[in-house]
Amino acid sequence: MKKVLIVDDAAFMRMVIRKLLEENGFEVVAEAENGEAAVEKYIAHKPDIVTMDITMPQMSGIEALKAIREYDDKAKVVIVSAMGQEVMVKEAILYGAKSFIVKPYKEEQVIETLRRVAESD
Repeated sequence: MKKVLIVDDAAFMRMVIRKLLEENGFEVVAEAENGEAAVEKYIAHKPDIVTMDITMPQMSGIEALKAIREYDDKAKVVIVSAMGQEVMVKEAILYGAKSFIVKPYKEEQVIETLRRVAESD
């Protein structure tokens, strides 16, 4: 069972993603409401995958992605954000995001993407 850290400033979105993942065989090991908490919880829990929102208080998802990848260059981070602009996608990929899911998303798209990323090297 793949371990996941869910990062989103909206508690409702964390709850929706948690339910979706747990129903599809993923184990949610932690949740974070901002980028700073995401980095701390990544280090503490060492998840297999991180779902990361971009727009958050204190530290953005892009900044958290950079910090997590500096700590662990093999970290598998998937950006899940309504910010679907090309610039954000390119920046996230540049800093090591493995994929990008745009909200609103189809549930099967999230599961398929996370399974693919989990199996990649």
